[in-house]
Amino acid sequence: MALAEYPTALPVPLREGYGLRHVSPLMRTEMQSGRERQRKRFTSVPTMVSVAWLLSEHQAQLFEAWFRFGIADGTDWFKCPVKTSLDESGIVSWYEVRFTDIYKGPELVGLDWRITAELEIRERQTLSESDAIDLMLGVPIGEFNADLTDIAHRYYTIPGSEA
Repeated sequence: MALAEYPTALPVPLREGYGLRHVSPLMRTEMQSGRERQRKRFTSVPTMVSVAWLLSEHQAQLFEAWFRFGIADGTDWFKCPVKTSLDESGIVSWYEVRFTDIYKGPELVGLDWRITAELEIRERQTLSESDAIDLMLGVPIGEFNADLTDIAHRYYTIPGSEA
């Protein structure tokens, strides 16, 4: 079955109150010595995001109907525009998310309706390992490896054994 999508007729979440919170993948166990042993509890780390929408009357009706019928009262995963630190300025990417509970609201704000909720992003969004290394080294990993291989070949080969 195809993944449902957040309705394009609805606006993206507001910036006000928006924030990401990662679920800790660590497990700590106190040892008899007083120290604590620390290990990874799981490898797939979800991220929680607090969101809010300011919707017109028509948009609020659409949101509530979509929540109920489109994603089975919030139990299904769906694709939604969510801003993370990976997104360039002004760009919002689509991620697999689901509601952690039913939304709060709608609350009347002036002539509009405010709905707030917490979403769970399926996987913590980070750079790939090679992109992270590129940033740390200041050069692309392929270029770094080529330079390193050249240096190693120059200094760690036996004279007369060059291929």
